[in-house]
Amino acid sequence: MTILAQDILSLAQRQPFLQEDLHLLHEVDRNVPGSIHYSIKRYKRLPQWSVDDKGILEYMYITNDEVSNNLQLKFCLSGSIYGDQKHNDAEKEETIDVLSFSFSPSYLQQFVKANKNTPSFSDSVLSFTHKNSFSKILPLCGKTRIAIDALLNHTYTDTHANIFVNAQMQILLLYSMDCMLGDKEDATFSCKFLSNEADRDKIIKAREILLQRIGEPITIKALSRKVAINECYLKKGFKEIFGTTIFDFYQSQRMEHAKYLLYEKGLSVTEVSHLLGYSSISHFSTAFKKQTGIKPCELLIH
Repeated sequence: MTILAQDILSLAQRQPFLQEDLHLLHEVDRNVPGSIHYSIKRYKRLPQWSVDDKGILEYMYITNDEVSNNLQLKFCLSGSIYGDQKHNDAEKEETIDVLSFSFSPSYLQQFVKANKNTPSFSDSVLSFTHKNSFSKILPLCGKTRIAIDALLNHTYTDTHANIFVNAQMQILLLYSMDCMLGDKEDATFSCKFLSNEADRDKIIKAREILLQRIGEPITIKALSRKVAINECYLKKGFKEIFGTTIFDFYQSQRMEHAKYLLYEKGLSVTEVSHLLGYSSISHFSTAFKKQTGIKPCELLIH
């Protein structure tokens, strides 16, 4: 059973209202074959409507055929404010926001921890070795709400928006998996230095710098100097907060952005290779195939 975007909205309603009464204020929809399909719909919220914040994770396992399987996240949030910052309060609208994300098995494979004798439940889901489909209501913890709020209210446009949204979706996936497994939001960090808010902010700043320099590779040494933190602390803190290494995160963001440039923007492999800072097309093509499982030229045929 597939859960559609309006189903999560129906689940969130305390008192049912007609779908045709919904007034769409803003919509974003993007699909990259074999990767991610996401949509964000912002509706005008009428005062008489009572809607709870809801989240759901659905794991679809049908066959060994990758095309048939996916992991979906659905969220409905009520009470956000939509409107340009230049507008006065009278021109802003209170909203009901419906967010839908569908992740392919090939995309999720990058988050599976390697060399584990006994894979965790999370890894069995991300690698699609768990053979039974299921759906689970997600508690919307503080971390998840922050990630969703960032997706709804960022001010980036065009390619910068794509880079930012890709990174936020990965964070939202990580937090949702934690919430599904009952992870304690207030659990102490294993890296003790992360109990210091200033050090956590440095790790978060490092991630922002990586996103700003998608086409300008930076060494970990240079990155650590920019955020004024020890290299070892930077690597350990980044892995704990974001669930991946700095290199894997950076490569993932570069390749997801490459998909966007190839599929959505129609740029050539040569152009994308240059924009992402690769010294040769062959180096880029090899990295792309290793990360995504397909050749970059395959996204040009659509």
